[in-house]
Amino acid sequence: MRNAGKAFRLRRLSPPGDGRYLFVPLDHSVSDGPVVPQHRWDGLVRALAAGGADAVVVHKGRARALDPALLGQCAVIVHLSAGTSLAADADAKVLVGDVEDAVRLGADAVSVHVNIGSHTEQRQLSDLGVVASSCETWHMPLLVMIYPRGPRIADPHDPALLAHLVNIAADLGADLVKTSVTRSPGQMAEVVASSPIPVLAAGGPSDGSDLAEYGAALMAAGCQGLAVGRRVFTAAEPAQAVAQLANVVHPAVLAAGTSYPTVRSGAA
Repeated sequence: MRNAGKAFRLRRLSPPGDGRYLFVPLDHSVSDGPVVPQHRWDGLVRALAAGGADAVVVHKGRARALDPALLGQCAVIVHLSAGTSLAADADAKVLVGDVEDAVRLGADAVSVHVNIGSHTEQRQLSDLGVVASSCETWHMPLLVMIYPRGPRIADPHDPALLAHLVNIAADLGADLVKTSVTRSPGQMAEVVASSPIPVLAAGGPSDGSDLAEYGAALMAAGCQGLAVGRRVFTAAEPAQAVAQLANVVHPAVLAAGTSYPTVRSGAA
């Protein structure tokens, strides 16, 4: 039976209470460089919260510096994995924090990154196991970001491969799993059907096509959420981009006769 502490935190990750999730990862500053110039950071967080993001994903240092007044109902997920695009092996990830750090910071969940098919897959799986055990001790929800990346991967969009990945995450203790998408959004139905935990689709369309339509197709295939970072924080109006996705992820809000606000990002 799920413990009460974890259940409460999971509920905060989906403010409408529908068990569907819209996360905006902002952890790219470690892997690739600054998300936005520092003077725009508070404005970006404020815009994401106002637009309807359910949670932002940040590293512990950023979490420490977050002003709670910016967040509203938006939750905080502390990312525990790191690696940079400048490394000899860009697919390698190491733990740079622990669940206790996240508890002290008041986080609502933690996340871990695992690249299946990479040279360091064994180490990353071991780290996942350690974090999952600690999450049970501290009643902390665990989001596993698991991707098919590395020299052993022939087709990173293969539905059978992605189904394997989400089951690895579930079997090793994840509460939520974020992964890559199939070439056709509709094929994600096969991945979702195999998973005992909610599947969140990662990223947006690489061809620059409409983000909301893309998200709607993935949700129609059975995904229980979207985790979109770059296509949101590089948008001219991040708040509007998030609001469009929020209305896709949480259609019950629309059914109730309301919608997430169309707001300008201002300083963001």
